[in-house]
Amino acid sequence: MENSYYKQLVHSVSHGDKCLAILIDPDKFDDGSSEVFLKKIPETTTHLFVGGSTVHNNATERTIKALKQHTRLPIFIFPGDFTQVTHEAHALLFLSLLSGRNPEYLIGQHIKAIPKLRDLSLEVIPTGYLLIDGGNESAVACVTNTLPLSQENSNHIVDTALAAQYMGMKLVYLEAGSGANNPVHPKIIKAVKDEISIPLIVGGGIRTERQKAAAFEAGADMIVMGTAFENQEESNV
Repeated sequence: MENSYYKQLVHSVSHGDKCLAILIDPDKFDDGSSEVFLKKIPETTTHLFVGGSTVHNNATERTIKALKQHTRLPIFIFPGDFTQVTHEAHALLFLSLLSGRNPEYLIGQHIKAIPKLRDLSLEVIPTGYLLIDGGNESAVACVTNTLPLSQENSNHIVDTALAAQYMGMKLVYLEAGSGANNPVHPKIIKAVKDEISIPLIVGGGIRTERQKAAAFEAGADMIVMGTAFENQEESNV
């Protein structure tokens, strides 16, 4: 199947456009408030990501259905495990946790997803997922039983990102973790962007307009924010 949503993203990147994805955790989202929620998101929002490290059965599908009633934005599954795969989404970030060495999140969950994916007309986008130390223990680290990459070792992060590209990944995602004390540093974003030729997504701990702008300026093609977009006062920088 043609990667139409991926091609749209590549087209945007090639024209210097910046993308903003709002991440929605189905377990913390009131599906009945979808319309109100969507009216609050920034006008510059280009994508919606739905998923989380741990999500109750069918919650992802219910949330996506609710969102689709009120928006035409592309909705990508940002899965914590294979059970979150649903035909209701437009695309799936097929995440491989390359920062860790737990085979379950390098290939195990992917194999478990195949029986579902085989019968779905869902665009699958292979994504090299790198967990970066955000200054606290993230849900991703806990669930996957892996350690994040230290921001003090930017060379290792860059090498891992380039390895993702050489392995055929179509996106690189630098993730400091939900609620991170420290987002991915701009110097790391720049170092990675200077080496790879595929789109770069950056998320975790980005709460203010200043932090978002710094990440974009450093080379991020897409920024992912949670509900922090509702409170971007400079005093929080």
